[in-house]
Amino acid sequence: MQVEVLNTKGQKTGRSIELPDDIFGTEPNDHVIYLAVKQYLAAQRQGTHKVKTRAEVHGASRKLHRQKGTGGSRKGNIRNPLYKGGGTIFGPKPHGYGFKLNKKVKDLAKISALSYKAKENAIVIVEEMTFDTPKTKQFAEVLKNLNVAGKKSLFVLDEYNDNLYLSLRNISSVGSTLLTDINTYDIVNSDVLILTENAAKVFTEIEDSVEA
Repeated sequence: MQVEVLNTKGQKTGRSIELPDDIFGTEPNDHVIYLAVKQYLAAQRQGTHKVKTRAEVHGASRKLHRQKGTGGSRKGNIRNPLYKGGGTIFGPKPHGYGFKLNKKVKDLAKISALSYKAKENAIVIVEEMTFDTPKTKQFAEVLKNLNVAGKKSLFVLDEYNDNLYLSLRNISSVGSTLLTDINTYDIVNSDVLILTENAAKVFTEIEDSVEA
């Protein structure tokens, strides 16, 4: 897949990058995307929910009345779950919701998500940007020039750039990630994938190393 490299004004630079078909041109697998997204969202859950059992609620432990002869039902203590203020039966306890996925499955999910973006022509490659100081207004102007302003965009960098990150973090429609940290959920959750030129070149280097 050949993608033109644009400058910050949205104009073609005359350079292009060949994104490998074995990453951006495969037949997407919806099920592994579902599994990867499910795993990501499950890992975000704190799992700190907790209720008190009858052993933990406040109340005396004496038997309310004798077992027989009262004409009423048998009763234990006031912490019985059937009473108001008593313990909870089978209530939630703290636990993690995360689950394991094999590395090959997660890799296939990312490849499938990237292939969907390629099919939708939702990949933009922009030349390297350098800001001397954080400038949100300047970054917003770049998005406008790239025709992605207002769209939910994922900006992918090959390495961390403090001024660039500080420039984009206040724009609600834009997220950022390093190429090494990219995950299926972030790709699926964005409308447009914006790669810096150096980040895009990493994909061609990966293909070259595999072929070698």
